[in-house]
Amino acid sequence: MAIQQTHTDSLTHLPNRIPMSMSELSGKRLVVGLTGGIACYKMAEFIRRAQDAGATIDVVMTEAATRFITPVTLQALSGRPVWTSAWDDRASNNMAHINLTRGADAILVAPATADFMARVATGLADDLLTTLCLARGNCPLLLAPAMNREMWEHPATQRNVRQLAGDGLMLLGPAQGDQACGETGSGRMLEPDELLAEVLAHFQPKVLAGKEVIVTAGPTSEPIDPVRVITNRSSGKMGYMVAQAAHEAGARVTLISGPTALASPHGVTRINVQTASQMHKAVLAILETADVFISVAAVSDWRVANPSDQKLKKTDGQGAPHLQFEPSPDILADVAARPNAPYCVGFAAETERLHENAATKRERKGVPLLVGNLVQEAMDRDDTQLVLFDADGDQPLPRQSKREAAQSLVAAIACRLPSLP
Repeated sequence: MAIQQTHTDSLTHLPNRIPMSMSELSGKRLVVGLTGGIACYKMAEFIRRAQDAGATIDVVMTEAATRFITPVTLQALSGRPVWTSAWDDRASNNMAHINLTRGADAILVAPATADFMARVATGLADDLLTTLCLARGNCPLLLAPAMNREMWEHPATQRNVRQLAGDGLMLLGPAQGDQACGETGSGRMLEPDELLAEVLAHFQPKVLAGKEVIVTAGPTSEPIDPVRVITNRSSGKMGYMVAQAAHEAGARVTLISGPTALASPHGVTRINVQTASQMHKAVLAILETADVFISVAAVSDWRVANPSDQKLKKTDGQGAPHLQFEPSPDILADVAARPNAPYCVGFAAETERLHENAATKRERKGVPLLVGNLVQEAMDRDDTQLVLFDADGDQPLPRQSKREAAQSLVAAIACRLPSLP
């Protein structure tokens, strides 16, 4: 265990994106449509990041969108011609509205204005973008609304939202926050990284659809005095990746996190805690409806039984303070032992004899699945090699990014879940 001095500003508020695989959208072709809203500026960043993930992107803009960002900018970023008119004769058959959607894996319209959503909801096709949406066949259509809060909340817009959902379209957002008009409320378009997370989630198999999942992540922090704590070196990356992968697999996910420098995975409910006791209490408070509990957090095994109410002073000649320790609550074992417990998954980070220690821990905790790895091969890295331990033995996974490892783990959990009666 390491002793770390705390600071006034909580680390949980520092933005730090979790790295993604550079090939997650490899082989995917997206049609990205822009309509006339100030949020058009966000799409330059989205296009760059989606390309970094391997996507091929065709951009279609309404005439109004070109007033906010130029086709030249988006052509430079996408590396492909930008389409703005239904009468564009660059298509050999002059049918861009047909050609663009054939073979596309998804259409994303962002920003999607109130006017555009109304036209799609009623089947109007008076420009290239609305026409290709109507002629898209089975190509999925994703809309990212962006408008003033009053426009979003208007009964007409909400009626169109219900119609679009009934027609099988997927709405991404909107979010709440400050708007360009100076007002605050719902209607703000998702940020580029949130949009990308939604697109990535769209392409993931929904193997946990309808399930409720609790994930614990990060270290816990046990106070010695008001400014000093006992903690560990867990970054929380693996747990956050597992929470993100479970969300992408269709689950409703609650992430209970110790102090980390990571941003919350998009679409995941996050509860911040500091100590093992707080994490224990938070888990039990929401456990009743959970289908799966994944304990990734590096929970302190011991806590200081006699923390000081005042900062301990270093006094010459008196030596170090005498600290008394007591065991922290065993969150995983307590959950596994409860009647009607959810499917429990534990983690074991070892420095030696991984197979022996992890197998023993699985039996001691009473869980059906335990995930083991060697600390020295995962700490301060974005890749890892996990080994799955269950009643049938062990199953090593290949060394891969932590995001890919999380996706592999979620798939393995889904295969092991008991069938519903």
